[in-house]
Amino acid sequence: MNGHAENIEPSDSSVQDNKIEHKIVVLLVDDQEIIANGIEKMLKNEKDIEMHYIDNPKIAVQKAIDINATIILQDLVMPNADGMILLRFYKAHPATQGIPVIVLSSKEDPKVKSNAFTNGATDYLVKLPDKVELIARIRAHSNTYMAQLERDAVYFALNETQKELETSNKKLKILSSMDSLTQIPNRLTFDKTLNKEWRNAHRSHQQLSLLMLDIDHFKKYNDGYGHQSGDNCLVQVAQTLHASTDRPMDLVCRYGGEEFGIILPDTPIEGAMKVAEKMLEDVANLKIKHKLSDTSDIVSVTIGIASCYPEEDTLPASLISMADQALYLAKEKGRNRAEPYKPDNEY
Repeated sequence: MNGHAENIEPSDSSVQDNKIEHKIVVLLVDDQEIIANGIEKMLKNEKDIEMHYIDNPKIAVQKAIDINATIILQDLVMPNADGMILLRFYKAHPATQGIPVIVLSSKEDPKVKSNAFTNGATDYLVKLPDKVELIARIRAHSNTYMAQLERDAVYFALNETQKELETSNKKLKILSSMDSLTQIPNRLTFDKTLNKEWRNAHRSHQQLSLLMLDIDHFKKYNDGYGHQSGDNCLVQVAQTLHASTDRPMDLVCRYGGEEFGIILPDTPIEGAMKVAEKMLEDVANLKIKHKLSDTSDIVSVTIGIASCYPEEDTLPASLISMADQALYLAKEKGRNRAEPYKPDNEY
């Protein structure tokens, strides 16, 4: 031993023969080599304890980090170093603040003990301590520290898992609410949103409007141009309808097949008609060829419009029914148009 940074540990062959994996890592910080020799003798037959020694307190914090120390044995009086200040350094560094520190002192002085504990010491022994007592305290404090590290690791892992689960659930929620082809809200979202807006409109005594929209002669388009073209057509129309609404509260959903539902909260029939007319114009501006259509040589849509003040004894299905009836009337009148529901309409 030369009194400088030095590992005191069994030879590689000893470790190999006994297949021992050291878990307790001791760092001794003391300027007296005789103390290091004495502690080395106490610990040399303890196969679960790995000892490191330095006589330079200025590198103690970094050394503890480098060796992943599980306990520090710390002298209080060393040349050019204040042991009390060094205790505070351990506690101030995030990587060493939890490592237990056993102070080794030549004095059995209650004031010195109290000061050591105040500055962060975990334990206090007068050197050289009894071998059995030293080993017992090293094991007890190290095991407590390692158990805390394991609990922290488990907590961290659980916390990360929880975050991942929350992220996955959010993604799953988004996926379950969206139509996979058109990337707009799906029928499930339509139903939930309509029920919610129905209740809101009833509470606030506001009008709720609904558009039911069909792509004209879509089956002929699909059959004539192929399913891939049909999917592309659905995507273009869906995104165009989505862009046709100006307010965040308005919701465009794929209701099913080539049919779309548009929920317009706090909107009277006149406002819903304006939205429908804009959608007719925006879809026409796509200029998607449809030579098989009986209505137009480009893809067109037909819209039924309904609006009401939700009442306590009515259901959202009644608004869907009215919009469907208006859609049926619009188709009867030749498609490529929007028709409002009127109670005296003949369907």
